[in-house]
Amino acid sequence: MGRRTTADVSPPNAGLLKGLSLTGGLAMVLVLLAFGAVMIGPYGLTTGQVLSALLGQGDQQAQIVVWNIRLPRVGAALLVGAALAAAGASYQALFRNPLVSPDILGVSAGAGLGAVAGIFLSLPVVMIQASAFVGGMVAVGLVTLVGSLVRGTDRTLTLVLLGVVVGALAGAATSLLKVMADTYDQLPAITFWLLGSLASITTRDIVPALPVVLIGLIPLALLRWRINVLSLGDEEARALGIEAGRTRLIVIASATLITASVTALAGVVGWVGLVIPHIARMLVGPGFGRLLPASAMIGAGYLLVVDTLARTIAAVEVQLGVLTAVIGAPFFVWLLARGRRGWL
Repeated sequence: MGRRTTADVSPPNAGLLKGLSLTGGLAMVLVLLAFGAVMIGPYGLTTGQVLSALLGQGDQQAQIVVWNIRLPRVGAALLVGAALAAAGASYQALFRNPLVSPDILGVSAGAGLGAVAGIFLSLPVVMIQASAFVGGMVAVGLVTLVGSLVRGTDRTLTLVLLGVVVGALAGAATSLLKVMADTYDQLPAITFWLLGSLASITTRDIVPALPVVLIGLIPLALLRWRINVLSLGDEEARALGIEAGRTRLIVIASATLITASVTALAGVVGWVGLVIPHIARMLVGPGFGRLLPASAMIGAGYLLVVDTLARTIAAVEVQLGVLTAVIGAPFFVWLLARGRRGWL
């Protein structure tokens, strides 16, 4: 019997119609959620006002609210939620671990340290975002470099453990900078950023992040079938002619790029990448070809709802990280209590 290849297994387009149907349904829900989010806020808008403003007509103040405030914020929530959920689904499939999230490999901690260093040095906002992006990439680069030097152990386990170590070191350095920061000026800004927020988002902030996220998503979409095989283990991947090491490196780089770019945009927003892939998996199953778009769309809708709550449930805006933790932690406990098996 000859060696099996990728062509010998089930075709990647299996269940295409079902996937397209679900994707269309989720897209419609997203459009409705986005429209509702544009209407809701301290300056309430009616359906007619929003439609008129979108067409550049009607009340001038409504147009300003829609185009300068609500739409950039809605767009950012959709982008950040989709990116974090897609990255979480990728990491979980790659590491074959349902507890893995974009925080793994030290991405969020590295990005947080980069941003805090930028705030501590009183850099402009653009440079703070750039510092966050560089911090996340450096953290993962360090994990990958050290992991490549460690021999004789399980590579996946080594990367995860190194991610924990690098994340802890970055967290310690962040704490040190918080202690040294100015109490009245820098420390509130650092705390605000570490909890995540879209309060000051503008269209100019979204424009540079969007292409980076798309660049990261394209390899994940193209490698969906190989990621499926990798989730079965390296031996099965090798038996099917897949070079596990190179594929794993591409997936890690892509998911990290996505995570670092949106963390630089919105700050540290936890739990989305951990919880949302589980919800998507319950809807579409473990096949990565359907799981990736489902996770991205559900994550986008989820963070849009959370951000709408964050700016409306209290007189003072609540940080995203607080709400995602309050919602995500009990939900994840429920998932664990269900004891669901066969998640991959």
